[in-house]
Amino acid sequence: MKKTRILLADDQILFVESLKTVIEHLADDMVVVGIVHDGEEAISFTRKYRPDMILMDVRMPNVDGVEATRVIHREFEDIRIIMLTNFDEDEYVKQAMNIGAVGYLLKDMGPDKLLSNLRAVQNGAVLISPALTQKLFSAADQPGWLSRLTDKERTILTLLSRGYKNREIAERVCLGEQTVKNYISSIYQKMNIDSRFKAIRMAIEAKLDRSME
Repeated sequence: MKKTRILLADDQILFVESLKTVIEHLADDMVVVGIVHDGEEAISFTRKYRPDMILMDVRMPNVDGVEATRVIHREFEDIRIIMLTNFDEDEYVKQAMNIGAVGYLLKDMGPDKLLSNLRAVQNGAVLISPALTQKLFSAADQPGWLSRLTDKERTILTLLSRGYKNREIAERVCLGEQTVKNYISSIYQKMNIDSRFKAIRMAIEAKLDRSME
């Protein structure tokens, strides 16, 4: 079995060592390939060893996590970067996700939830918790793209914005997975975007999830 290779980047030594222990003892499908304590080290390590995933602390000395994310994503778009954050760092998280991060984890998250989220990200999910969406994304008037979506496309986008993967969406709307992918491509075209995170962000800003309740 191919293991997901993870780099941990955090300047809180006790925390990051504990995180390493949790991953190595509870997840046989993951391996921690390195620990670094600032953004500059994270960039250098990534260039040398190309991990599959990086758990990146938002605030670190020398080069912070946001800048390190920008540099790494520019050079290695396939590496999944997740921000490690506290509730008082919302603006930093928003910046990081706008330049390539695929989600964030709160540092007080339990081990089981942590590992399930890491697996979801490795499978293509984007992590956006309802607890912080109102802080991360400002409200907006209904955009023009929303009126161009069909009812089925609105339903699929709503499920996508809730974090469901394509296979799970297909099961809920009683369609084949490839058909759902085709719908999502159409949605992206109407929204004039090219990524799942942008679709989620725009759906949240448009309060689409609330309108479908």
